[in-house]
Amino acid sequence: MYHVLPNNLIKESSPYLLQHAGNPVQWYAWGEDALTRAKSENKPIFLSIGYSACHWCHVMAHESFENEEIAKTMNENFINIKVDREERPDIDDIYQKVCQMTTGSGGWPLSVFLTPDQRPFYVGTYFPPLDNYGRPGFGSLVLQLAQAWKEKPNDVEQAADNLVNTLRNTESVSTHSKLERSLLDEAAVNLLSIADMTNGGFGQAPKFPNASNLSFLLRYSKLSGITKFQEFVFKTLTKMANGGMYDQLGGGFHRYSTDSRWLVPHFEKMLYDNALLPPVYAEAYQISKDPRYLEVIKDTLNYVLNQMTSAEGGFYSAEDADSDGEEGKFYVWKKREIQEILGKDSEIFCLYYDITDGGNFEGNTILYNSINLSTIAFHFGKPESEIEQIIKQSKEKLYAARSKRIRPGRDDKIMTSWNSLMITAFVKGYRVTGKLDFLNAATNCISFIETRLTKNGELLHTHKDGVSKLQAYLDDYAYFVNALLDYFEVKPSKKYLDLAIYYANYLIDHFLDAEHKNFFFTADNHEKLIIRTKSLYDLSLPSGNSVAAGMMLRLYHMTNEKKFLDVSVQLMESVALAAAENPFGFGQLLNTLFMYLQKPIEITLVNPVDSQISDYLLKKFIPEAMMVIIYQKNDLEQLSNLQFFTGKEFVNDKTRVYVCKDFTCSLPLETLSDIEKLV
Repeated sequence: MYHVLPNNLIKESSPYLLQHAGNPVQWYAWGEDALTRAKSENKPIFLSIGYSACHWCHVMAHESFENEEIAKTMNENFINIKVDREERPDIDDIYQKVCQMTTGSGGWPLSVFLTPDQRPFYVGTYFPPLDNYGRPGFGSLVLQLAQAWKEKPNDVEQAADNLVNTLRNTESVSTHSKLERSLLDEAAVNLLSIADMTNGGFGQAPKFPNASNLSFLLRYSKLSGITKFQEFVFKTLTKMANGGMYDQLGGGFHRYSTDSRWLVPHFEKMLYDNALLPPVYAEAYQISKDPRYLEVIKDTLNYVLNQMTSAEGGFYSAEDADSDGEEGKFYVWKKREIQEILGKDSEIFCLYYDITDGGNFEGNTILYNSINLSTIAFHFGKPESEIEQIIKQSKEKLYAARSKRIRPGRDDKIMTSWNSLMITAFVKGYRVTGKLDFLNAATNCISFIETRLTKNGELLHTHKDGVSKLQAYLDDYAYFVNALLDYFEVKPSKKYLDLAIYYANYLIDHFLDAEHKNFFFTADNHEKLIIRTKSLYDLSLPSGNSVAAGMMLRLYHMTNEKKFLDVSVQLMESVALAAAENPFGFGQLLNTLFMYLQKPIEITLVNPVDSQISDYLLKKFIPEAMMVIIYQKNDLEQLSNLQFFTGKEFVNDKTRVYVCKDFTCSLPLETLSDIEKLV
């Protein structure tokens, strides 16, 4: 066991950085101290990027960064910098792109060797301490690169120049195309070609949720009238919800499945997955009316409320995969444990969740449902309702027993971007469930961002332990404006629309690339790195560019300010061809393109006292619609100068609906049959 004084990371607030504060490696956080020292001592930089819930980050830390011999070599030859990729996605974005260019893949931990002026000359991800798994051992790699820096500096400089030049050329590529229906057709066909029609999801293993792509296929199914697209989405959502990907007892989704059938997850839980999936389940529920989807929405959002919400209303970032030093230990079971807790009901529960003596994961069992209630009811000769009640009560007992276990570590930093996604999820959840707890959670989070994550009219990126810091990125602004518009639709106070307009204008003024017609990831007043990157792909998180295109389109229809439409259209034109050819990386952008080509329907639901009308509209899948619900006459009066609300009237004790398209509005509709004809 090593015994050292804490390194410089002890001053940091990031849970990930603090995990390494006791390493014998003399880590620095990214900042002026470390960067200046690298230049003054002419030492290369070793940059290690990860995040607190990253399993392989923990492994590499234990194997290499806690190894005193390796640490000694690192300290003598490098300035060692640790970065939390969630705090500094700008730094991570640059060097992930370099890793993908050079190795064909990326991921975390990301290990990058830099010149003192931040240019990369060698990059990889996880390295074992000794040569193994076809990878060089980290101990020998550090020695080799330190020697190369001293003995072959020209070769190192040349490698760094080549990587930076390639990166710059990659970033500047842009092909504009017309926005046509054929782009959606091509994208949908290409997306379905990589779909797993047996188990759902895309590709084989590992499998990620890919929420944006599923959402797009629901839209395309409606547009084309071809049901196989939505049937594939339903299959995916059902398989995920029944598998180990989903926490069957506590709600919420794990990060991804290590196998093709959603059985064995990587057990970490990220806030953003639990923000992005409920809206897709809500859309699937609107189409199918499947009560299982509604249950998943409620349980997932309740998980966030119960485990991931601060006292002030912000949402924490992640829960670890590990507990008590073992991956997944919190979530898995032995059959005998379940039998002891459930008694005679265990036979039914074990059959329902495929619990066997041998288990399905390293001798343990991950709860996994592959059999329906009716089959079990027939097998045991009991009514289906009785079986359902036994399963429900059994889950409650096991949840109570599990709650006594050591819970996985939690990353309790609160980030504007991911919190904004969560606001959207709670609003969408409220719309289909009517649960006021969900609406209140969205309200509280907006208030938290307004009071804790803003400074001098600008957003900040992250908050922890009472301290907010770091300039906000594209994702923070784009997601927050989008969340404000989602919230405005159900709580139409003018202040939320004004705030959305203000930050959208800030985005245009400080992030827009006027030449290529899309947005940089950082503002023009941000710290200067080796390159100012752009994030265009919708992968585990939707691209800030894609979200910006959508919210600018919505803002145009709300305000009739043409600059918002111009920015949205030009942005879509800059990436539409790439989206059609590679739809897997552009699901969110395709959703916006769908809305633009369909021409948004503007629905104003005034005084929703008629529950039949409001239920119909809130629970109907109308993805091209912007629907604002006016509860009070005063709200309508404040908004009357906007074209969206012009000519609308509030009548006491009567629900009226106005449907507008192409800036032409219907007469006030007061019966469900009239509304159904137009919507």
